[in-house]
Amino acid sequence: MNILIVLTSHDKLGDTGKKTGFWLEEFTAPYYQFLDAGAETVLASPQGGQPPLDPKSDEPDAQTASTERFRQDKDAQAALAHTRKLAEIDANEFDAIFYPGGHGPLWDLAQDPHSIALIQAFWQAGKPVAAVCHAPGVLCQVEIDDIPLVKDKHVTGFSNSEEEAVQLTDIVPFLVEDELKKNGGEYSKAADWRPYVMVDGKLITGQNPASSSAVAQALLKMLGSV
Repeated sequence: MNILIVLTSHDKLGDTGKKTGFWLEEFTAPYYQFLDAGAETVLASPQGGQPPLDPKSDEPDAQTASTERFRQDKDAQAALAHTRKLAEIDANEFDAIFYPGGHGPLWDLAQDPHSIALIQAFWQAGKPVAAVCHAPGVLCQVEIDDIPLVKDKHVTGFSNSEEEAVQLTDIVPFLVEDELKKNGGEYSKAADWRPYVMVDGKLITGQNPASSSAVAQALLKMLGSV
């Protein structure tokens, strides 16, 4: 069982002068669930190498058991520091693809041609595609036979009200909830910050950081490991 994890390479939070990137817990929780289930994981990003960490996800109140485990795990840290370039990835080598969130993916992965092509390849091969929090935004420009991938699919992702709560509504290039709806997705959500996952065929989406573990479990279940 081989799972590809795709992380952002984008580190600028719009024109605020602040940093962004991937959200630590949304990577570590699924990573260790995959690892503990016996899966082989490969990490990739548009630029390769070390993906930028959203500094807010490194603050004390954002820490979880999986982030603490990561801090003691030299192998995981080395894997993260040496992600492969997306352009070099062959979808045929993997059984599923997973995207952690953070705001970074909205700027690079959502428009990245290699990411879009990979999602198309996974989907057309009948392989699971999973994304959590802001990462469902990477699905919005993916088309299958000229039809948006998310059209008529039950999906979720970081909600407008959650974006308002972190005061970035006017900073991000697009709102995940709005963009999923615009492309025909049947968007739904739970209360802010509550775990919420939608599964529609081979598509798995999670609303927010609290949903990352449940997305990983849904993906493993789909792959027959739980």
